[in-house]
Amino acid sequence: MNTAALTFATIAPALWAAHHVGDYWLQTTHQVENKGCPGAHGWLAAARHVASYTAATAAFVGIVWAAFGLDITPLGFLLGQLVSAVTHLVIDRRYTLRAVSAWLDRAGIRGKLGYYDNGGAPHLDQAAHLAWLFVAALLTALVGGA
Repeated sequence: MNTAALTFATIAPALWAAHHVGDYWLQTTHQVENKGCPGAHGWLAAARHVASYTAATAAFVGIVWAAFGLDITPLGFLLGQLVSAVTHLVIDRRYTLRAVSAWLDRAGIRGKLGYYDNGGAPHLDQAAHLAWLFVAALLTALVGGA
Protein backbone atom coordinates (compact mmCIF):
# COMPACT_ATOMS: atom_id res chain seq x y z
CA MET A 1 0.00 0.00 0.00
CA ASN A 2 1.39 3.42 -0.88
CA THR A 3 1.82 6.38 1.44
CA ALA A 4 -1.17 8.31 0.04
CA ALA A 5 -3.46 5.34 0.64
CA LEU A 6 -2.30 5.03 4.24
CA THR A 7 -2.73 8.77 4.72
CA PHE A 8 -6.25 8.65 3.30
CA ALA A 9 -7.10 5.63 5.47
CA THR A 10 -6.02 7.59 8.54
CA ILE A 11 -7.48 10.98 7.63
CA ALA A 12 -10.96 9.74 6.62
CA PRO A 13 -11.97 8.39 10.06
CA ALA A 14 -10.35 11.41 11.75
CA LEU A 15 -12.55 13.71 9.65
CA TRP A 16 -15.60 11.55 10.35
CA ALA A 17 -15.01 11.74 14.11
CA ALA A 18 -14.32 15.48 13.95
CA HIS A 19 -17.50 15.94 11.92
CA HIS A 20 -19.58 14.51 14.74
CA VAL A 21 -17.83 16.59 17.37
CA GLY A 22 -18.12 19.77 15.32
CA ASP A 23 -21.65 19.21 14.07
CA TYR A 24 -23.20 18.09 17.35
CA TRP A 25 -21.05 19.01 20.35
CA LEU A 26 -19.63 22.35 19.24
CA GLN A 27 -22.65 23.74 17.40
CA THR A 28 -24.74 26.07 19.56
CA THR A 29 -28.52 26.16 19.78
CA HIS A 30 -28.45 29.64 18.25
CA GLN A 31 -26.49 28.34 15.27
CA VAL A 32 -28.87 25.40 14.77
CA GLU A 33 -31.91 27.67 14.91
CA ASN A 34 -30.52 30.44 12.71
CA LYS A 35 -28.05 29.01 10.16
CA GLY A 36 -30.84 28.42 7.66
CA CYS A 37 -32.41 31.87 8.05
CA PRO A 38 -32.39 34.22 5.09
CA GLY A 39 -29.89 37.01 4.70
CA ALA A 40 -26.79 38.02 6.59
CA HIS A 41 -28.17 36.78 9.91
CA GLY A 42 -28.36 33.20 8.60
CA TRP A 43 -24.99 33.38 6.87
CA LEU A 44 -23.36 34.67 10.07
CA ALA A 45 -24.87 31.90 12.21
CA ALA A 46 -23.76 29.31 9.65
CA ALA A 47 -20.28 30.83 9.40
CA ARG A 48 -19.85 30.75 13.18
CA HIS A 49 -20.84 27.09 13.19
CA VAL A 50 -18.43 26.30 10.37
CA ALA A 51 -15.62 28.13 12.20
CA SER A 52 -15.89 25.87 15.26
CA TYR A 53 -16.54 22.85 13.04
CA THR A 54 -13.36 23.58 11.06
CA ALA A 55 -11.39 24.03 14.26
CA ALA A 56 -12.41 20.46 15.14
CA THR A 57 -11.54 19.00 11.72
CA ALA A 58 -8.21 20.82 11.64
CA ALA A 59 -7.35 19.66 15.16
CA PHE A 60 -8.25 16.01 14.48
CA VAL A 61 -6.33 15.93 11.20
CA GLY A 62 -3.42 17.75 12.82
CA ILE A 63 -3.31 15.23 15.66
CA VAL A 64 -3.18 12.18 13.39
CA TRP A 65 -0.74 13.96 11.07
CA ALA A 66 1.65 14.50 13.97
CA ALA A 67 1.00 11.20 15.77
CA PHE A 68 1.62 9.03 12.72
CA GLY A 69 4.02 11.21 10.75
CA LEU A 70 1.67 11.24 7.78
CA ASP A 71 2.84 12.39 4.37
CA ILE A 72 0.63 15.47 4.20
CA THR A 73 1.74 18.73 2.66
CA PRO A 74 0.58 22.09 4.02
CA LEU A 75 -1.22 22.64 0.69
CA GLY A 76 -3.01 19.28 0.97
CA PHE A 77 -4.01 20.07 4.55
CA LEU A 78 -5.33 23.52 3.64
CA LEU A 79 -7.16 22.32 0.54
CA GLY A 80 -8.85 19.49 2.46
CA GLN A 81 -9.92 21.90 5.20
CA LEU A 82 -11.16 24.44 2.66
CA VAL A 83 -13.29 21.88 0.80
CA SER A 84 -14.71 20.63 4.09
CA ALA A 85 -15.51 24.13 5.39
CA VAL A 86 -16.99 25.61 2.20
CA THR A 87 -19.18 22.62 1.42
CA HIS A 88 -20.32 22.41 5.04
CA LEU A 89 -21.33 26.08 4.93
CA VAL A 90 -23.28 25.68 1.69
CA ILE A 91 -25.04 22.50 2.84
CA ASP A 92 -25.97 23.96 6.22
CA ARG A 93 -27.77 26.94 4.70
CA ARG A 94 -30.55 24.34 4.21
CA TYR A 95 -32.26 25.90 1.18
CA THR A 96 -29.29 24.76 -0.91
CA LEU A 97 -29.80 21.10 -0.02
CA ARG A 98 -33.54 21.43 -0.62
CA ALA A 99 -32.79 22.97 -4.03
CA VAL A 100 -30.53 20.01 -4.91
CA SER A 101 -33.34 17.64 -3.89
CA ALA A 102 -35.77 19.51 -6.16
CA TRP A 103 -33.25 19.47 -9.00
CA LEU A 104 -32.82 15.70 -8.63
CA ASP A 105 -36.59 15.28 -8.90
CA ARG A 106 -36.63 17.34 -12.11
CA ALA A 107 -33.67 15.32 -13.43
CA GLY A 108 -35.70 12.12 -13.10
CA ILE A 109 -34.46 10.89 -9.73
CA ARG A 110 -37.91 10.95 -8.18
CA GLY A 111 -38.76 11.26 -4.53
CA LYS A 112 -35.80 13.30 -3.24
CA LEU A 113 -37.79 16.48 -2.60
CA GLY A 114 -40.60 14.53 -0.96
CA TYR A 115 -38.05 12.68 1.14
CA TYR A 116 -36.36 15.95 2.09
CA ASP A 117 -39.68 17.59 3.05
CA ASN A 118 -41.02 14.59 4.99
CA GLY A 119 -38.26 13.96 7.51
CA GLY A 120 -35.35 13.07 5.27
CA ALA A 121 -33.60 16.45 5.43
CA PRO A 122 -31.26 15.50 8.31
CA HIS A 123 -30.28 12.28 6.55
CA LEU A 124 -29.60 13.99 3.23
CA ASP A 125 -27.65 16.67 5.12
CA GLN A 126 -25.41 14.11 6.79
CA ALA A 127 -24.96 12.11 3.58
CA ALA A 128 -23.86 15.26 1.74
CA HIS A 129 -21.42 16.18 4.51
CA LEU A 130 -19.88 12.70 4.53
CA ALA A 131 -19.55 12.65 0.75
CA TRP A 132 -17.61 15.92 0.86
CA LEU A 133 -15.49 14.71 3.79
CA PHE A 134 -14.49 11.79 1.56
CA VAL A 135 -13.34 14.31 -1.06
CA ALA A 136 -11.56 16.37 1.61
CA ALA A 137 -9.70 13.27 2.83
CA LEU A 138 -8.67 12.39 -0.73
CA LEU A 139 -7.38 15.90 -1.37
CA THR A 140 -5.54 15.97 1.94
CA ALA A 141 -3.81 12.70 1.10
CA LEU A 142 -3.08 13.37 -2.56
CA VAL A 143 -2.32 17.07 -3.07
CA GLY A 144 1.37 17.78 -3.07
CA GLY A 145 2.28 14.36 -1.66
CA ALA A 146 4.85 11.92 -2.94
